[in-house]
Amino acid sequence: MMKGLFTTILYLLVFYYAFKFLAKLFAPFLMKKAAETIQKKAEQQFGGQQRKQQAPSVKEGETIIDKKPGSQQESKNSVGEYVDFEEID
Repeated sequence: MMKGLFTTILYLLVFYYAFKFLAKLFAPFLMKKAAETIQKKAEQQFGGQQRKQQAPSVKEGETIIDKKPGSQQESKNSVGEYVDFEEID
C-alpha cells in the first residue's frame, strides 16, 4: 500500500516538473503565435475601414465635411422665465 502511494506521488511530481519545464520552453512560441493570430484578425476587421478612409486623397488645405450639422436648434426661450426675488429677514 505504501509503495503505491509513493509511486503515485513520484509520478505526480515528475509530471508536474516536466510540464513546468516544457511550458517554459514553449510559452514564448505559443504567445508569439497567439499575438500574430490576434493581429491578423484585427487587420482583417479594421484594415478595410482604414482603406476606405484613406481612399479619397485630400490636398493640403482642403476641407472635407463628412456630416451636415443638424438643423435642430434649441430656442433660447426654453430656459424658462426669470423671476426676481428679494430676501426676507
